[in-house]
Amino acid sequence: MANELIATERLRQELEAADFPRPASTRVFAVSNQKGGVGKTTSTVNIAAALAKRGANVLVIDADPQGNASTALGVDHHSGTPSIYDVLLDDTPMAQVAQRCPDIPTLWCVPATIDLAGADIELVSVVRREFRLHDALTELLEGPGKRLDYVFIDCPPSLGLLTLNAMVVAHEVLIPIQCEYYALEGLTQLIKTVEMVRKHLNKTLEVSTIVLTMFDGRTNLAREVAHEVRTHFPRQTLEQTVPRSVRVSEAPSHGQTVITHDPHSSGAVAYTAVAREIAVRGAVRSEEGEQQ
Repeated sequence: MANELIATERLRQELEAADFPRPASTRVFAVSNQKGGVGKTTSTVNIAAALAKRGANVLVIDADPQGNASTALGVDHHSGTPSIYDVLLDDTPMAQVAQRCPDIPTLWCVPATIDLAGADIELVSVVRREFRLHDALTELLEGPGKRLDYVFIDCPPSLGLLTLNAMVVAHEVLIPIQCEYYALEGLTQLIKTVEMVRKHLNKTLEVSTIVLTMFDGRTNLAREVAHEVRTHFPRQTLEQTVPRSVRVSEAPSHGQTVITHDPHSSGAVAYTAVAREIAVRGAVRSEEGEQQ
C-alpha cells in the first residue's frame, strides 16, 4: 500500500512538470463501448478535465440520455434545459447550449437531458439523420469553437443513431475496456460498426485509443485481460491503466470529476497520465503525417 502511494505521488510530480502538447487542429473523439459499466463516462469526463486543467480548450458533448457526464461536470441538465436534444432535433446552434464547467474555465459541456431518451426513434424520420451532429459541430468549429483543442462525445451504451452521429463527426474512437471477464466480448461488434461507418459515412474514422479501466494488477485476470487486449491492439492500447478507485466513483456525487475532487488520488493521477499519453501520441502522429 505504501509503495503504491509513493509511486502515485512520484508520477503526479512527474506529470506536474511534464509538457502536454496541444494539437495543431481540433481532435474529435467518440468515446464508445456498447457494453455498460466499463468506465466510459468516467473516462470521458476525467480525460477531458485533465487536458483542460493543463490549458487545453475542451468540449464534452453528452450524447448519453442518462446525462452522467453532465452531472460529473457540474452543469445544469434538468428537463427543459437547452441541450444536445435541441441541437439534434431543432437545429439549435451548439454554442447556445454549451455551458462552461464551474471548476475548470477551459472546459465546456453540451448537456444531455431526459428528453434525449427518445431521440434514437425521433431521428429515424429526420433528413440527413446520421449527419445532424456532424453539421452542428462543424458549424461550431468554424465559428465560436474554432479555438477548441479537443471534443469528446460521450456515446450511449448502444450502437443506435446517437452513437452513429458521434462516429460520423469524430476522427477518432476511444474505447474504454474493463479489465474483467468478457472484456473483449462486444468489442468485435464495435470494431465492425467503426468499419461500416468508415466505409459508408466517414472515411477518416479510426479506433485510435484503448484505455484499460478498473485495473487491479494484483489479480491474474486483470493482467491476462490487459495482455490479451495489448496483443490484439498493440498500437491503440495506452501504456497507462486506470485502477479501481473510490475517489473516482464518489466524485460525480459532488458534481465534479476526480481531477478537481481529489487531484492527489490514484484515479486522478492515472487519468492525468492517460490524458498526457493521448496528447503526446497526437503530437507524434501529426509530426509523422507532416513528414509523409
